[in-house]
Amino acid sequence: MTLVNKGFANDAGSASSSKGMPVLRYIPTSVPCEASIMEDIEAGVDGAFEAMVTALTKPLTAEEESPKPKEIEKPARIIFKGSLEEVNRFFYQRGWADGLPIIPPTEEAVAEMLTGTDLPSDHLLGKLESRLGKATIEKIAINAVMAGALPTYIPVLIAGTKLLLESERGFMGYTTFGFSTGSWAPFWIINGPVSSEINVNNSSGALSPGNIANAAIGRAMGLIIKNIGGVRKGVEDMGVMGNPMKYSMVIAENEEESPWEPLHVEYGFKREESTITVSYPQTYLQHWPYSADAEGILRAVIDNIPRGMRYTFIFTPPHAKNLAREGWTKEDIKEFISEYARIPGSRFAGKGLGGMWGGLYKGRIPIRDTDSLSMIRDPQFIRVIVAGGPGAFIAHAAGGGATPGKKQTQKIELPKNWDKLVKKYKNVVPTYAKY
Repeated sequence: MTLVNKGFANDAGSASSSKGMPVLRYIPTSVPCEASIMEDIEAGVDGAFEAMVTALTKPLTAEEESPKPKEIEKPARIIFKGSLEEVNRFFYQRGWADGLPIIPPTEEAVAEMLTGTDLPSDHLLGKLESRLGKATIEKIAINAVMAGALPTYIPVLIAGTKLLLESERGFMGYTTFGFSTGSWAPFWIINGPVSSEINVNNSSGALSPGNIANAAIGRAMGLIIKNIGGVRKGVEDMGVMGNPMKYSMVIAENEEESPWEPLHVEYGFKREESTITVSYPQTYLQHWPYSADAEGILRAVIDNIPRGMRYTFIFTPPHAKNLAREGWTKEDIKEFISEYARIPGSRFAGKGLGGMWGGLYKGRIPIRDTDSLSMIRDPQFIRVIVAGGPGAFIAHAAGGGATPGKKQTQKIELPKNWDKLVKKYKNVVPTYAKY
């Protein structure tokens, strides 16, 4: 028997069922999440006490003693026929969509999507948390079609799915485990030649709507996580506020205008290789620098850092060049931010904290109000990339991600027909009318 917050009852039922324990006894309680007021905790426990005793002492039922194995589904190749509106309504009502219209994944559309990979459609990459759904190439292609992706995006989506399967703790740590209420969103950074070949935006409005690669790649990965991994809003994904970045947060690094080595080279890959990197921010903000020189840029950065555990700072090409001109490397910037982004002891609310935050700040909590605490424990928790268009804004993406040294980047493998495929879809770009 286990206790669970009543708001997580669906999550508990899904978790126990997907792990082969469909009749696990759990007791919903009224104790608020992350409660620290003892009278609320005691009232919740007292209210659930009788049910706890019953659950612990009541003999097992026949079903509990010998649960029936779940019947293996035999889905038909054709699920539904109808108009575009009817198909969308059908998919949405079954929880397969994300609230936006989808492209129907017809046999023909999925077959065209599969031209973007040499892997067979039934090739299994692995089982994706949290429901351990089988991530086959065909299922990835189906979700790609639904998201409006082009076949040239399939190599990126396959690499992204591998990353979810193989990175530290998988994606599970930022959905259904202890961080689930924080509304963490996958943030995908694409490096190498593939970013320009498939037109991933790295300039003005890179994180805004308007570019099919940025929008569809992020959306397709969201559908893969939802439909294959089984991470559903209000069931496995218990984000308190939710996060609009979960629709799509994709960017390419502007390697051509960067004065520094690109992110994937920094992580040990060759410049000519293409990669996808993931982290899980819950907060995104932009701000002006105090001036265009290194001091004005970096002082503004440390004055605007939100609380988090992993950080990606996005500098525009002019800012990056100004920093490099004054001798600043990426490592210098990380060390500066780690050292000088501090919280005064008088403002630190972590005194006496236990649990996760106590462990995070263990041994570093200010003793006196005149002391200060570094917000970032290690420069390795910081990532610096170059992107964005003309203008002075600096962007922060703060939240979670892999422990430094653990896997956070995946190489993108391209099919043999790549050049032909790129030529076919290269000119799928918006052309705006001049007013």
